[in-house]
Amino acid sequence: MIYREIGKTNKKASIIGLGCEHLDFKPYEQVKSTIDAALEYGINIFDIFMPGKEVRENISKALGARRKDILIQGHICSSNVGQQYDISRDMLTVKRFFEDHLRLCGGFMDFGMLFFIDSDDDYKNVFETDIAGYALKLKEKGDIGHIGFSSHNPVTAIKAVNTGLPEIMLFSINPAFDIIPTGDSIFTHLDNGFKVESLTAVEPKRSELYRLCEQKNVGITVMKTLGAGKLISKEHTPFCKPLTVSQCIHYALSRPAVASALIGCKTPQELKEVVNYLDISDAERDYTEILSSVRGGLHGSCVYCNHCQPCLCEIDIATVNKYLDIAKLDTGNIPPSIRSHYQNLVHRGDECSECGSCESRCPFDVPIIENMKKADELLGKIN
Repeated sequence: MIYREIGKTNKKASIIGLGCEHLDFKPYEQVKSTIDAALEYGINIFDIFMPGKEVRENISKALGARRKDILIQGHICSSNVGQQYDISRDMLTVKRFFEDHLRLCGGFMDFGMLFFIDSDDDYKNVFETDIAGYALKLKEKGDIGHIGFSSHNPVTAIKAVNTGLPEIMLFSINPAFDIIPTGDSIFTHLDNGFKVESLTAVEPKRSELYRLCEQKNVGITVMKTLGAGKLISKEHTPFCKPLTVSQCIHYALSRPAVASALIGCKTPQELKEVVNYLDISDAERDYTEILSSVRGGLHGSCVYCNHCQPCLCEIDIATVNKYLDIAKLDTGNIPPSIRSHYQNLVHRGDECSECGSCESRCPFDVPIIENMKKADELLGKIN
């Protein structure tokens, strides 16, 4: 297994995590066998947003003393008062459900995730109420290690990140969602089928969100990596052909600030297929041919796929492009960490020989030579 830093939390997550939703309503023996397999593969981060008492008890029992070896994302505001997977902003209800989950997790939650911040009302009813204060108190008491939130809406998520409160974000990332226009609901696309004609280019707000998280050192964990299974389905994929599980994972892990792709698995066999990602070649992980089938392509947008390599000057082009993208969010206030990361690269943009070899291989017509110059202009000088 490979592990990545989760933003500024000083924690490291396995790049493949376990989304536990599909363990709901399953017998204890199945829950235990799946969790045993996850731990054997080195998976150390679980997301448990489900409010049902039985599934939480089953997971806790299956973990036993091994609870200390994993990171758990538990959700503040997840309840089943009205129906399964309900959302509550009532403080008494919020406390009851979260503190019961806290008890089952041994009195400590690694990440207290403010649940489902998808609209302006969600934002106001959490970040501008006592619920945000409740999360802060939990952290001050040591009941949770870090505050996070979950979202499917990049515009609302940007507002949440800019409060400075979250250190981690659970966000829905996959190649189809990243090209759904702002204002479209991802749930509508999942329920009614992706409208191919509306998927034409990288959605700017989603790109901005990932870069903002990298800029502010907010770690991202990924949900809906497979688009509820539709991206790997011949009948439902919006692309020319289905992606593989590994291609979807690789896409998510290629976004800025992403620490872990959490995959919903309900059996050890499904987990085995997922962790196969670690053993396959770069060619088998490559998603660019399928993405380039989108009408209009992803012209000019670097997706950090490394098709531009090898560089004759040994520049890590994708990494330079990533730092440039983050710097361009606010050129007057570039984070010192991003400037430092760039300056510590073994080979930087100013070493580009302008041979054009990289641009001839780029599937998305990224102006790489121009970007190398711009990156060094913005990041190469010590402030």
